[in-house]
Amino acid sequence: MGVLIVILLFPLLAHAVTPGEMLADPALEARARAITMELRCLVCQNQSIDDSDASLAKDLRVLVREKLKEGLSDAEVREYVHSRYGDFVLLRPPMKPGTLLLWSAPLLALLAGAGAVWMAARRRRGVVAARPAELTAEERARLDALGVTRPRDDG
Repeated sequence: MGVLIVILLFPLLAHAVTPGEMLADPALEARARAITMELRCLVCQNQSIDDSDASLAKDLRVLVREKLKEGLSDAEVREYVHSRYGDFVLLRPPMKPGTLLLWSAPLLALLAGAGAVWMAARRRRGVVAARPAELTAEERARLDALGVTRPRDDG
């Protein structure tokens, strides 16, 4: 059972960083990994550049490491990449008018889903509560002619 869990979880532990990209200084490498986990792959769009195998992601990982070796702080490296690629490169973009829809999309989707469920329940309740239409005299006469028995009308 333990082997199965390890096999299933192994892809979650895998990163696209190759040994050739890694920095010799463990502290600097840890900073680089922290930064690359916050940057979105512009090709894959649903992965960080740390996880992506795309060539652009590799180029960005190398760029981050070069900037760290030049002595830039973590914030300066993030700002450098952000200034070149815009808000989209950040997995957590800043809250501002241009990204308001992006930040509010999960709440809007939740509200839309709740509204759809409420409307469906309301519509279903209306169908259950509706009484069948009364038969016209002509329809009753046709049923009587066919010999169809109908329930008594108690109401």
